[in-house]
Amino acid sequence: MGPVWVIARRELHSMFLSPLAWVVLAVVQFIMAWVFLVQVDTFSLMQQQYLMFQQRAPGVGDLIVAPLLSTASVVMLLVVPLLTMRLIAEEKRSGTITLLRAAPVGSAGIVLGKYLAILLFLALLVAMIALMPASLAAGTDPDWGRLAAGVLGLFLMVAAFAAAGLFMSTVTRQPVVAAIATFGILLLLFLLNAASQGDDKLMNWLSLLSHYQAMLRGSFATGDVIYYLVVMIAFLAFSVRKLDAERLQR
Repeated sequence: MGPVWVIARRELHSMFLSPLAWVVLAVVQFIMAWVFLVQVDTFSLMQQQYLMFQQRAPGVGDLIVAPLLSTASVVMLLVVPLLTMRLIAEEKRSGTITLLRAAPVGSAGIVLGKYLAILLFLALLVAMIALMPASLAAGTDPDWGRLAAGVLGLFLMVAAFAAAGLFMSTVTRQPVVAAIATFGILLLLFLLNAASQGDDKLMNWLSLLSHYQAMLRGSFATGDVIYYLVVMIAFLAFSVRKLDAERLQR
């Protein structure tokens, strides 16, 4: 078992021993279940109205899947900073970062281990959310391609959120400060295209939201996936550089 997986297991074990992970799972599921039921009710009412006028109603992808996953991205924007704020900042505050540095693993191993742990937890969250629209297969014929693209987009977005949160956790000893800073930078990246009103191509490309909206429409482009991978790698590289710089100062 490699040192990266050991760190990931230790972090996951620590997360589930604290009430935070369980509270996040419960609250996110409650919110998303409520949104899902509201969207299902809206879909049912609109189907009846369109049938009265003998018109074709929008499908479940437009009225349930896209709004649900769109809401999920906003919820994750609020939740991920709370999950990542302790990853490195708490280790610094408690002094246990010294033990990690003494272990036979470099800064890259520490960062990857922490990141793997948070990714596994977020994958569980995304999977639980994805089960809701998938359950519609019992009574409707959902667009599986669009659902898969939306769920993949949601996971890539929260993975990018987590990478940014991990980096902000390396620059401070205070978890609360890390959470606030993470939320600020994610909100900025999330709304870049809104600030430019969709006219600036550079802002649209830099925006986390614009790439996700394309995937919600069922459009799967390698450029969108590459964008999220670049964001993840960049923030992880910044985190490694920060830890290396602190190691050299000692």
